[in-house]
Amino acid sequence: MSNMTIARFAREGGVGVETIRYYQRRGLLGLPERGGGGGLRGNIRRYGDADIRRLRFIRSAQAAGFTLEQIGELIELDATEDRARARTLATQRIEALDQRIAELQAARKALHRLAHDCAHGEAGPCPILTAFDSD
Repeated sequence: MSNMTIARFAREGGVGVETIRYYQRRGLLGLPERGGGGGLRGNIRRYGDADIRRLRFIRSAQAAGFTLEQIGELIELDATEDRARARTLATQRIEALDQRIAELQAARKALHRLAHDCAHGEAGPCPILTAFDSD
Protein backbone atom coordinates (compact mmCIF):
# COMPACT_ATOMS: atom_id res chain seq x y z
CA MET A 1 0.00 0.00 0.00
CA SER A 2 2.97 2.31 -0.34
CA ASN A 3 3.19 5.18 -2.80
CA MET A 4 -0.34 6.50 -2.09
CA THR A 5 -1.57 9.97 -2.93
CA ILE A 6 -3.08 12.00 -0.11
CA ALA A 7 -6.58 11.20 -1.40
CA ARG A 8 -5.97 7.45 -1.26
CA PHE A 9 -4.17 7.79 2.08
CA ALA A 10 -7.18 9.60 3.53
CA ARG A 11 -9.58 7.02 2.09
CA GLU A 12 -7.52 4.12 3.48
CA GLY A 13 -7.49 5.78 6.89
CA GLY A 14 -11.22 6.55 6.86
CA VAL A 15 -10.76 10.32 7.10
CA GLY A 16 -10.90 13.32 4.79
CA VAL A 17 -7.95 14.98 3.13
CA GLU A 18 -8.40 18.04 5.35
CA THR A 19 -8.08 15.80 8.41
CA ILE A 20 -4.74 14.55 7.09
CA ARG A 21 -3.58 18.11 6.58
CA TYR A 22 -4.81 19.08 10.06
CA TYR A 23 -2.88 16.20 11.65
CA GLN A 24 0.19 17.30 9.70
CA ARG A 25 -0.13 20.88 10.96
CA ARG A 26 -0.44 19.50 14.50
CA GLY A 27 2.73 17.45 14.00
CA LEU A 28 0.97 14.10 14.39
CA LEU A 29 1.67 13.02 10.81
CA GLY A 30 4.74 13.71 8.77
CA LEU A 31 4.71 15.63 5.53
CA PRO A 32 6.43 13.54 2.85
CA GLU A 33 8.74 15.20 0.39
CA ARG A 34 7.42 15.79 -3.08
CA GLY A 35 8.55 13.20 -5.56
CA GLY A 36 11.27 14.02 -7.98
CA GLY A 37 11.05 13.84 -11.71
CA GLY A 38 9.15 15.73 -14.31
CA GLY A 39 5.47 16.17 -14.96
CA LEU A 40 2.66 16.19 -12.48
CA ARG A 41 3.50 12.77 -11.00
CA GLY A 42 6.86 14.03 -9.84
CA ASN A 43 5.36 16.85 -7.81
CA ILE A 44 2.95 14.77 -5.72
CA ARG A 45 3.57 13.72 -2.12
CA ARG A 46 3.40 9.97 -1.58
CA TYR A 47 2.39 8.15 1.60
CA GLY A 48 3.29 4.64 2.67
CA ASP A 49 2.46 1.85 5.07
CA ALA A 50 4.13 3.57 8.03
CA ASP A 51 1.89 6.59 7.46
CA ILE A 52 -1.20 4.36 7.47
CA ARG A 53 -0.08 2.73 10.73
CA ARG A 54 0.41 6.15 12.31
CA LEU A 55 -2.99 7.38 11.10
CA ARG A 56 -4.70 4.26 12.43
CA PHE A 57 -2.93 4.75 15.76
CA ILE A 58 -4.20 8.34 15.93
CA ARG A 59 -7.76 7.30 15.12
CA SER A 60 -7.70 4.44 17.65
CA ALA A 61 -6.29 6.68 20.36
CA GLN A 62 -9.01 9.26 19.62
CA ALA A 63 -11.65 6.52 19.89
CA ALA A 64 -10.22 5.71 23.34
CA GLY A 65 -10.78 9.34 24.27
CA PHE A 66 -7.25 10.70 24.13
CA THR A 67 -6.90 14.32 23.06
CA LEU A 68 -4.69 15.25 20.13
CA GLU A 69 -2.19 16.70 22.59
CA GLN A 70 -2.08 13.42 24.49
CA ILE A 71 -1.76 11.49 21.23
CA GLY A 72 1.19 13.66 20.28
CA GLU A 73 2.78 12.89 23.62
CA LEU A 74 2.15 9.15 23.14
CA ILE A 75 3.83 9.33 19.74
CA GLU A 76 6.84 11.07 21.30
CA LEU A 77 6.91 8.52 24.13
CA ASP A 78 7.06 5.72 21.58
CA ALA A 79 10.41 7.07 20.39
CA THR A 80 11.78 7.29 23.96
CA GLU A 81 10.20 4.09 25.27
CA ASP A 82 9.01 5.92 28.40
CA ARG A 83 6.56 3.25 29.45
CA ALA A 84 5.90 4.82 32.85
CA ARG A 85 4.57 8.04 31.31
CA ALA A 86 2.52 6.11 28.73
CA ARG A 87 1.04 4.04 31.55
CA THR A 88 0.25 7.24 33.50
CA LEU A 89 -1.56 8.71 30.50
CA ALA A 90 -3.54 5.49 30.04
CA THR A 91 -4.44 5.35 33.74
CA GLN A 92 -5.63 8.97 33.67
CA ARG A 93 -7.73 8.18 30.61
CA ILE A 94 -9.25 5.14 32.36
CA GLU A 95 -10.15 7.31 35.37
CA ALA A 96 -11.80 9.89 33.11
CA LEU A 97 -13.73 7.14 31.31
CA ASP A 98 -14.85 5.64 34.62
CA GLN A 99 -16.13 9.06 35.71
CA ARG A 100 -17.98 9.54 32.41
CA ILE A 101 -19.47 6.05 32.66
CA ALA A 102 -20.74 6.83 36.18
CA GLU A 103 -22.28 10.08 34.91
CA LEU A 104 -23.97 8.27 32.02
CA GLN A 105 -25.26 5.53 34.31
CA ALA A 106 -26.76 8.15 36.64
CA ALA A 107 -28.38 9.90 33.68
CA ARG A 108 -29.75 6.58 32.41
CA LYS A 109 -31.19 5.75 35.83
CA ALA A 110 -32.86 9.18 36.08
CA LEU A 111 -34.32 8.92 32.58
CA HIS A 112 -35.54 5.39 33.24
CA ARG A 113 -37.32 6.63 36.37
CA LEU A 114 -38.84 9.57 34.46
CA ALA A 115 -40.03 7.29 31.64
CA HIS A 116 -41.62 4.96 34.17
CA ASP A 117 -43.30 7.88 35.98
CA CYS A 118 -44.54 9.26 32.66
CA ALA A 119 -46.10 5.92 31.68
CA HIS A 120 -47.59 5.08 35.07
CA GLY A 121 -48.08 8.47 36.65
CA GLU A 122 -51.21 10.43 37.28
CA ALA A 123 -52.77 12.96 34.95
CA GLY A 124 -50.96 16.20 34.36
CA PRO A 125 -47.76 17.21 32.70
CA CYS A 126 -45.37 14.45 31.75
CA PRO A 127 -42.51 14.22 34.29
CA ILE A 128 -40.01 13.97 31.44
CA LEU A 129 -41.05 17.35 30.08
CA THR A 130 -41.23 19.04 33.47
CA ALA A 131 -37.85 17.63 34.56
CA PHE A 132 -36.07 19.61 31.85
CA ASP A 133 -38.06 22.81 32.28
CA SER A 134 -35.65 25.45 33.53
CA ASP A 135 -38.32 27.62 35.20
